[in-house]
Amino acid sequence: MKPNLLEAMLFVQGEPVSLEDLATWLRCSVALAEAQVRQLAEELTERGSGLTVQWTGEGVRLTTHPILALELEERLRQKSPERLSHASWEVLAIVAYRQPVTRLEIEAIRQTGSERALDTLLARDLIEEVGRKEAPGRPILYATTARFLTQFGLTAIDALPPLTKSSDSLA
Repeated sequence: MKPNLLEAMLFVQGEPVSLEDLATWLRCSVALAEAQVRQLAEELTERGSGLTVQWTGEGVRLTTHPILALELEERLRQKSPERLSHASWEVLAIVAYRQPVTRLEIEAIRQTGSERALDTLLARDLIEEVGRKEAPGRPILYATTARFLTQFGLTAIDALPPLTKSSDSLA
């Protein structure tokens, strides 16, 4: 059997799986499937994994370790952030391609206010204040963050895809 195949199967299944189904998927006997489940349970315990094998009336499943229940419950109660608005996406694109950029420069491109979108992006740590422009009023300059790069799978801001003809107004 391929390493960790059983663990991966139980992970993606979510619901309890009968030993018969596991045996079919693993192309082995029910007794061997049961032995492999027991071995997986021991390995998870030995390495102090956050996961454990749970035996139920319907079969077995991979679950989080009960000792983590309080921490996970607290985290799951926290409200997930809302999706970014269209305005926030526009502002993020402008900041990404024009950084460092001021609010007034963003608003000149969008031809509408952007303060709320900037606040949202700052709160989500997708952009940050990186200084002040040497201009009257010394406006704040914005640029993307390391989290922005991580969220979008970029290694550097230079890895952004090139602008297309229809989006050249950002550059």
